[in-house]
Amino acid sequence: MAVHNQPQHHTRFRFPSLHRTGTAQAATDTTAATTTVSAYAFASLRLLTGFVFLWAFLDKTFGFGYATPSGKGWVDGGSPTKGFLSSVAAGPMESTFHDWAGAGWANWLFMLGLLGIGVALIAGVALRLAAVAGTVMMALMWVAEWPPAKHLSDGSLSMSSNPFADYHLIYAVVIIALAAAGAGATWGLGKVWAKIPIVRDNNWLK
Repeated sequence: MAVHNQPQHHTRFRFPSLHRTGTAQAATDTTAATTTVSAYAFASLRLLTGFVFLWAFLDKTFGFGYATPSGKGWVDGGSPTKGFLSSVAAGPMESTFHDWAGAGWANWLFMLGLLGIGVALIAGVALRLAAVAGTVMMALMWVAEWPPAKHLSDGSLSMSSNPFADYHLIYAVVIIALAAAGAGATWGLGKVWAKIPIVRDNNWLK
């Protein structure tokens, strides 16, 4: 009678791989560090961009002597749009901008836009609304300066340095990127703002 020996299966104890665990932990730490650095970088960019808009509002309102001469501020009876729009000398909306220059509704819309965008960016709230308003404002200012023009309407050189990309376009892209990245959560009130019921139920308000 043949006797068949059954193979014996032994359970082997395996020590956890310290190398694998260490690699995974290092990758996690690196990812977390990169995320933190990105958050701070976006927050810094948000605050600086917001200050650009808020300062423009304050200077045009009170005439601090920078872009707006002292005594020529909005509170002194000056117009925040007349100087810029009346000097438009190129582009398809040249005559339209001349008609808008100094108009009461244009002054109010422009100034409220500067204030709203500036406050939203600095506080880190309503970034999507700020992105829409900022993009519209920058698009209109881009058309007013009309970078594609080589010559102005009087025939003189426009001195445009680039036929497409100028600082208005850059500002618009920056504001859109800040809204897309949710940059209000770091050094801002973005998290608190997102918990407000009406904001929580309407993502376009974030």
